[in-house]
Amino acid sequence: MAKKPAFALLGPTAGGKSRLAMQIAARFSAPPRIEIISIDSAQVYRGMDIGTAKPSGTERRAVPHHLIDLLDPTERYSAGRFRQDAMRAVAQIHARGGIPLLVGGTMLYYRALSEGLDELPAADTAIRAQIDLEASRKGWPALHAELASVDSSTAARLDPADAQRIQRALEVYRLTGKPISELQRKSRIDPPFELKAFSLAPDDRAELHRRIAERFDAMLRAGLVEELAALRKRFELSAGLPSMRCVGYRQAWRFLEGEIGAKELRETGIAATRQLAKRQLTWLRSLPGVEPASELEKALTRA
Repeated sequence: MAKKPAFALLGPTAGGKSRLAMQIAARFSAPPRIEIISIDSAQVYRGMDIGTAKPSGTERRAVPHHLIDLLDPTERYSAGRFRQDAMRAVAQIHARGGIPLLVGGTMLYYRALSEGLDELPAADTAIRAQIDLEASRKGWPALHAELASVDSSTAARLDPADAQRIQRALEVYRLTGKPISELQRKSRIDPPFELKAFSLAPDDRAELHRRIAERFDAMLRAGLVEELAALRKRFELSAGLPSMRCVGYRQAWRFLEGEIGAKELRETGIAATRQLAKRQLTWLRSLPGVEPASELEKALTRA
């Protein structure tokens, strides 16, 4: 029996994925109806609306959205949980006779869905403590450089300040003597549906940078800093939480702590977003079988 199809629209932040997805979904208003599943590691957090460019209430009423507002910013989400949640959402949409369209830029989540989770060694408390001690002395950028010397492909996808993932990659290497990227390639578990991916990647990098700056400025005007201040009053947050390491919130946190001023908030926020987009494009180039976004609507019509 042939597998039912699901579609993914991938691309860098500020590249126009959500807008294109909404435009296409509007043209499929009659059954089979499109329902959107978010592939975004930040939109899962309740209350983090402005800095994640979360779809508005109007948009979510017009087109069903899934995997948004799942947990409080004090909680942690994972690629494993995303895979389970996404497969359940796809099955439910298929059961309603709809078409699942996964949209986002968290490439680690997409790979967990498309290929399955890797059989990596369990966490080692002693090694993690040693890595944390080294980071406190030398800084995470220095450990990122160490990672690059033993696993350049993983290091290329990680921000030098991404403590959680740098720590895990170094931990795996020290436990096994092998790069995490090598271990991740050894097994593949396909999802129980046919997943077709499409990429919305701009040809003009300067245009993407312009969009990134415009969007970050719009977030600041919309109240990104005020949103974070309200969340800090509502929840017991810390700078080390995954939610607070999200681009935009990390910089706004430093502003509220008095570590940077308004000008540096804007500059570092835009720079961090550009770095994120660069890593997303690196991931995209490594994914096999991804078609251009211009082919998505044709594929949906044939579904």
